[in-house]
Amino acid sequence: MFSLEIETLARLLIDEARERSLRIVTAESCTGGLVAAAICSIPGASDVFDRGFVTYSNRAKQEMLGVPGDLIADLGAVSEPVARMMAEGALENSNAHLSVAITGVAGPGGGTRMKPVGTVHIATARTNHGLTHRAELFELETRPEIQEAAARSALELLRERLT
Repeated sequence: MFSLEIETLARLLIDEARERSLRIVTAESCTGGLVAAAICSIPGASDVFDRGFVTYSNRAKQEMLGVPGDLIADLGAVSEPVARMMAEGALENSNAHLSVAITGVAGPGGGTRMKPVGTVHIATARTNHGLTHRAELFELETRPEIQEAAARSALELLRERLT
């Protein structure tokens, strides 16, 4: 179902989180739950995976994660501040220690000059360790390729935050 690279990243993430007794939560928009699915495809994921939020609509981001509607209205859902708020909201609304949030434009439509297709913001939050953010521009051909690249990047960022 997943590429060998994504499967390997998910397996390593689970092993490393288990070693540190950390639980993980995801908050996904443009990836539609791919990160959560990749993690849950690995046996033993229940040791570390708490839950996943798929907040595709702006309303879902507000209701499930507490992202302020005026922030989305002012900056757009595909922005660093929204990704950061999604990551914080996921932590606050779960029993996890580490979160990852993804928001972006997977295409083929929806892009603008300022936010072209392939623009993705990924944020992580870790209890008592603050937030990190990564902006990506995946210049790939198809929606599935962009989604997979974003999921891979999110898994990599989660692993970085474990250390």
